[in-house]
Amino acid sequence: MSKITLFSEIIPKPKSMVKKFTLATFAVITSLSFLYSTFPSKSSYHSFYLSPSLSSNSSIADHLYILTHRPHVAGTAANAETAAYVLSTLNSYNIPSHLTPYDVLLTYPISRALTLQRPPPDEPITFDLRQEVYDGDPYADVADQVFPTFHGYARSGTAVGPVTYVNYGRVEDYEKLKEIGVNVTGAIVLARYGMIYRGDIVQNAFERGAVGVVIYTDRKDYGGGGGGAKWFPEGKWMPPSGVQVGSVYNGIGDPTTPGWPSTGECERLSNEEVDETGNLPMIPSLPVSWADGEVIMRSIGGPRASDDWQGSEDGPVYRVGPGPGILNLNYKGNRTIARIENVIGMVEGAVEPDRFVILGNHRDAWTFGAVDPNSGTATLLEIARQLGELQKKGWKPRRSIVFCNWDAEEYGLIGSTEWVEENREMLASRAVAYLNVDCAVSGPGFYASATPQLDELLKQASLQMKDPDNSSQSLYDSWVGSSESAPIGRLGGKGSDFAAFVQHVGIPAVDMYFGGGYPVYHSMYDDFVWMKEFGDPMFQRHVAVAGMWSFVALQLADQEFLPFDYLPYAHELEKSIKELENVTSGKAINLTPLYKSTEKLKEAAIGANGQRKALKESKRWASMWEKDAWEVRELNDRLMLTERAFADPDGLSERTWYKHLIYGPSKHNAYGSKSFPGIDDAIENAKSLNTVESWRDVQHEVWRVSRAITRASLVLNGKLT
Repeated sequence: MSKITLFSEIIPKPKSMVKKFTLATFAVITSLSFLYSTFPSKSSYHSFYLSPSLSSNSSIADHLYILTHRPHVAGTAANAETAAYVLSTLNSYNIPSHLTPYDVLLTYPISRALTLQRPPPDEPITFDLRQEVYDGDPYADVADQVFPTFHGYARSGTAVGPVTYVNYGRVEDYEKLKEIGVNVTGAIVLARYGMIYRGDIVQNAFERGAVGVVIYTDRKDYGGGGGGAKWFPEGKWMPPSGVQVGSVYNGIGDPTTPGWPSTGECERLSNEEVDETGNLPMIPSLPVSWADGEVIMRSIGGPRASDDWQGSEDGPVYRVGPGPGILNLNYKGNRTIARIENVIGMVEGAVEPDRFVILGNHRDAWTFGAVDPNSGTATLLEIARQLGELQKKGWKPRRSIVFCNWDAEEYGLIGSTEWVEENREMLASRAVAYLNVDCAVSGPGFYASATPQLDELLKQASLQMKDPDNSSQSLYDSWVGSSESAPIGRLGGKGSDFAAFVQHVGIPAVDMYFGGGYPVYHSMYDDFVWMKEFGDPMFQRHVAVAGMWSFVALQLADQEFLPFDYLPYAHELEKSIKELENVTSGKAINLTPLYKSTEKLKEAAIGANGQRKALKESKRWASMWEKDAWEVRELNDRLMLTERAFADPDGLSERTWYKHLIYGPSKHNAYGSKSFPGIDDAIENAKSLNTVESWRDVQHEVWRVSRAITRASLVLNGKLT
C-alpha cells in the first residue's frame, strides 16, 4: 500500500481541536500510519511480479508436458487425472482449491463407417477413418487411447445419398448453389472446415433437406496447400490422415438441464425432450481427413465450382454434383450421464473479499490438447505459481482472485456454463470481470477480444509487455502494427468459456491468445511435440500470455478504482448503429431511440470518469474517512454493474438463454460475434417474410436494445429517476 500522510501534516492544531482527540485515538492513528508506511505498495509488488526473474518458461513447459502425456476427453478417467493434477498444483502454490463436479450428458462413439460408391469401372471404397501414427511418434504407445474420429452429440443413424459439395456449408454457399440450380435434398453434403462452427454446418445442411454431412479438413486450408509444404512431424501442417473432431451441439451447457445446474438429483429433460429442443443435430455426420475428402471430391461431377470454392493447386478439380458418387454413412454413438469436474481456487481479497476477479481456462481435450486447451492450462498454473511467490512476500489482493479450470468445454462450454448457472446470483452481484484464455499459444501474433469498457486496460497491459518475437518493441507495437488502434474483437460468439459470463449474466470479460488458428486443430497431432517444434519452441509466447493475463488481473484486483471506461463502449455502440443503418435502409426502421440512449450512456461515462478523477485527486484522507471509502465502493459498484444492464431477463426472442442484447452469437455461425443479435435475428426473419408485422418486430427489438442501453446509463449514473 502507498505511504499515507501523517495526521499532523493535514490537521490544524488549535488547542480546542486537539482536546477532542483522546490519547487512544492518537495511538490508533499513529499505529495505522506506521502500518501503511512500512509495508510495500501495491505497485512495488506488481513491479516484482513483472520482473523477468519471476517468470519461468521451463515451469510452463513442464506443466504442459505432464498435462498432455495422454488423451483426456471430458468424462474419462484420464481427464479426472488432469483435474487432480491441477488441484494439487494450485494447492501447492498456497491457493486453496477444490473440485466442483457435475453429472452431464455426453456422447461417445460406438461404431462408424463410410463407404463411397464410385461410377464404374472404379470399385467402391470403404474408408478406414484412422489417424496414422508417424515413425518415431513418442505417443505411439497411447495412440490407441485417442477416440475414433467422431462428432460430439452427432445423431446416430444411416444415411445414403449422392454427394454434393457445399464449400464451407454457410448460408451464402447454399444461396450460390440455388442460383446455379443445385438442390441438396436427399444428398449427403461434403463441406470443408473453416469459416463457421461445425454444428452450424450440419444444421444448415439439415434445413435444406440433406440426409447426412461429411466434413473434411481441406488441404488448401490445413495441409499447406500443396507445393512442397511439409506435414507434421517435418512441418506444421496437418498430415493427410489428420482429422479435426469436435462437437456439433448447437446449445450451451448440459443438454438435459437448460438454464439450471446439473447438480445431484436434479431435474432433467428426457432424451426425447432433449431432441425437441432442436439443439442436437437431426442428421448423422462424420469428420474425415483431407486425403479422404479429396477421394470423395473426385467422385463428384456436375458444374465446376467457382474459383473461390476450389482447393489446392495440385488437388482435384472441385465440382458441386450432386453425384454421381454415392456415400453410405453410418454412425452409432451412445449418450451417457458422465461426471465432469471443474477445479476452483481462490486467493482471498484483503479489503473487498466479496468482489471476484475470475481467471478461467478449460482442461478437457479431444486428444492430447497441447494447444487446445492445455497451453492455457499450463499458463494458468504459471500465474498461480507467481502469485504464490507474491504471497510469500506479504502481498494480498484488494479483491479476491478466483482460478477456474473448466471441464467439458469441448462438448459445449458445459463446465463453465453449469458453474455460472449454479452461482448466477452471486456472480451477478459480486463478479468484477472474467478473464479467459483457451488456446494460449498456437503461433506468433497477439489477439484479444473484450467487452469495450476493458479496451483501455488491455492496451495499457500490452504496453508493459515485450513482444516475445521481437524484444526491441512492446507487445502493443506488434499488436497494433500499421493499424490506427489495437484490433480488439468482441465477445458475442460462443467459441469459449466467456460465453456464459458475458451472454447469460452480463459480466465484463476478456479473451486473449497468441497465434489464432493452427493446422492440427482438434487432431491427434496437437501434442507436445508440435508445440515444441512449431507453436512456441522457447515457450516465450506462453510467458507473454501469462504476463498479459496476470497484469490485467492484478489491475482489476488491486487498483482502488476499477479501471473501467464506458466511453469506448458508447463509441462501439455508435459504430454498430451506423452499420445497422445500412442494413435497414429503406425499411422505415427508426433508429433514433438507439442514438438517444447511446448519447445518455456517453454522458454517464463522462460523468463516472470525472467522479473517479475527482476522488483520485482529492486531498482528503480517503483511506481513513468512512465517507470516502463508501464513495469509492459505490462508484466501483456502478462500474461493475453497468454491464449487467445490457442483459435482459427475457433474453433474445428466439434464443432465450442468451440474455445480452448488445453482443451474442450469429444465428448461423456460433463462432461469429454479432452486435445487436436480437435485432439481427428479427431482420433476417423480416427479409424472409417481408410482412408489415415482421418489420414491426424489428422495430420492437430496436426499442428493447435502446431500453437496455438506457438502463445501463442509469446504473452508471447511480441516481434514481
